[in-house]
Amino acid sequence: MQTYDIAIIGGGIAGLSLAYFLAGTRSVVVLEREDALGYHATGRSAAEFVLRYNSEEVCKLAAISQPFFDTPPDNFSAVPLLRQRGGITIANAEKAGRLRARLEAEAPHAPLTLMTPDEAIEQVPFLDPAYVAAAFCDPEFWDIEVESLFQGYVKGARRAGTEIRTGASVRDIRDDGRHWRIETAGGPLAARMLVNASGGWADGVAAIAGVLPKGIVPHRRTAVLIDVPGMDLSAMPEINELDEAFYFKPDAGRLLVSPADETPCEPADVQPEEIDIAWAVHHFEEATTIKVDRVPKSWAGMRSFAPDRLPVIGAAPDNPRFFWLAGQGGYGILSSPALGALAASMLCESTVPESFSQVSLDPALFSPGRF
Repeated sequence: MQTYDIAIIGGGIAGLSLAYFLAGTRSVVVLEREDALGYHATGRSAAEFVLRYNSEEVCKLAAISQPFFDTPPDNFSAVPLLRQRGGITIANAEKAGRLRARLEAEAPHAPLTLMTPDEAIEQVPFLDPAYVAAAFCDPEFWDIEVESLFQGYVKGARRAGTEIRTGASVRDIRDDGRHWRIETAGGPLAARMLVNASGGWADGVAAIAGVLPKGIVPHRRTAVLIDVPGMDLSAMPEINELDEAFYFKPDAGRLLVSPADETPCEPADVQPEEIDIAWAVHHFEEATTIKVDRVPKSWAGMRSFAPDRLPVIGAAPDNPRFFWLAGQGGYGILSSPALGALAASMLCESTVPESFSQVSLDPALFSPGRF
């Protein structure tokens, strides 16, 4: 039976970013249940990079991650990882006052600009003037080149000697006191340390290993693509409703529209529900002058949250050789440079990256022992 220092369960952005940042310091195997890496949350994300609009802790993780996105290591990616998009937040007449109040509160710390409805419509001509009563512009919205980021982690991990196994769903995990004995669909193996980076399956993996779960629940998020004939969408900013009831943004010549749903679900190859597709179309038609005749494509992905909606990172209190790297919610891609480096430092018992102290973010906030 082949033995490794670290076995990482989960071949998504969490597991592969960790493998990348371990940088050959340990013998590592990544176990992915599907036949392709990044099949679930990672491969279905409409990832954006923002420095605001999330919790304070997540915004700090974004600040830590930004230098990596701006200047990735040599040979990491052939294209820039961020592409500036810009964003406009809109509100209807009922919410216009709250939009202005939010702008006043945030503008001293961010480059936000109040827009008239006409100015917003000038940038996005199909916004409905009967809907848009207030708006502000935030230039600090970027599209993340997810596939380039993910493949950069994968290739870098492989160059460092990481073994990556697909079609390796975990069937049994036993702790003999020195090693984890792991039975997979691709055969058995052993590891001294087990990392649970299995996203929506994280609590299930913990249960198989005899470790107490942390209440991590997957949530379904829906997206649809809509055609806008005769219009170049490439330079259009992302549009967000004030209370995040919906958003839409360009995507490969079409518009990606989401009702920003977060419906608790079982971990699975999640599919969109008709009601959520209908809500996406409803919100879009309400805020624009476009009538949607058909939805050429729709999909759903999972966003997994711990009870306090912060990531769970660190050794399990009930078994220090079981390491949690889960609960990244909808910001796993955005935060992967920060969290991958943090998890690697913990596993190697090295110094926490200085960037965490620079933004006054205590990694203990993410400890599994907080529950």
